[in-house]
Amino acid sequence: MKHLGLKQRLALELNLRIKRQRRKAHALRQLFWECTQRCNLSCRHCGSDCKSSSSIPDMPADDFLKVAESLLPHVNPHHVNIVITGGEPLMRDDIEYVGRRLYDMEFPWGIVTNGMKLDENRLESLRKAGIHNITISLDGTENAHNWMRNHPSSFDNACTAIKMTAGAADLNFDVVTCVNHHSLPLLGELKKLLIDAAVKRWRLFTIFPAGRAAAYPQFQLSASETSSLMKFISDTRKEGLIHASFCCEGFLAGYEGEVRDHFFECIAGINVGSVLIDGSIGACPSIRADYSQGNIYEDDFWDVWQNRFQPYRNRQWMKCGACDNCSYWRYCEGNGMHLRDSNGKLMHCIVRDDH
Repeated sequence: MKHLGLKQRLALELNLRIKRQRRKAHALRQLFWECTQRCNLSCRHCGSDCKSSSSIPDMPADDFLKVAESLLPHVNPHHVNIVITGGEPLMRDDIEYVGRRLYDMEFPWGIVTNGMKLDENRLESLRKAGIHNITISLDGTENAHNWMRNHPSSFDNACTAIKMTAGAADLNFDVVTCVNHHSLPLLGELKKLLIDAAVKRWRLFTIFPAGRAAAYPQFQLSASETSSLMKFISDTRKEGLIHASFCCEGFLAGYEGEVRDHFFECIAGINVGSVLIDGSIGACPSIRADYSQGNIYEDDFWDVWQNRFQPYRNRQWMKCGACDNCSYWRYCEGNGMHLRDSNGKLMHCIVRDDH
């Protein structure tokens, strides 16, 4: 990993004031709804360990809609993006009902999907319900994606969904890719496929050891592979043919400001909240450890958002273990919350793993 340069340090210092102001204001900008833990795939890297059937029933749609409605006196709905996720949200047949209700409340809304159930009829149905944004997952070329997703036709379904959605000019659309040891050498080929499909925005993730993914150590990139991924993203951004960016996986030292549109900051619980399948009030749904702050069946969401979330808004408790004497703590503040286990231990750090 490249070392942090002087200009980057100066820019990061200036950014600290913005971060502190954002944390103090903690304006809700994105709300996730984990509407189901059912899924039509059994992906090897699933952090949620979702299955075709779940011991936890789907949350009734109206229970979540009551939460959304309760926010209206407190927020400008145009500034709060609601993302319906899972599991696979399209396993439910009432997404359009939820979406139309959200649209009527003037919330922009969208889904994250594997594309297996997104055909022309379903896309048109979602568009009529006012959908604003769609994210589709594609994790490699055919063999790599099908192996990762554990299904022989997942690649074809995802590609069909991507081409169809990329042609819908009224949608805010992107593709996400979880990069691993096997798929890293295929990124150039995958990039061409996405450009040919008219995809404009592409987000790349690495895989952290949680849920089902913990059983596959080959998912973890080595230090040299991580640097190779950063160089690939940086070069792709310079080409300008597709807008690639790295995810929120952590502080990137010398690649800060080069592979993302912003400096690293984990905004879980600061600008991002969630309602999980059991009603738990949390932040980013990738946080699988229990850092929930309340429950919609017992608490008012807005009261919880305003008056709890201390573990998210004051990260000093994370300055332990590998983070205790880290020279990057000032800018990183302990990495993303999704990389902490239930005991607060850091599971993965790109910069630390580079040494």
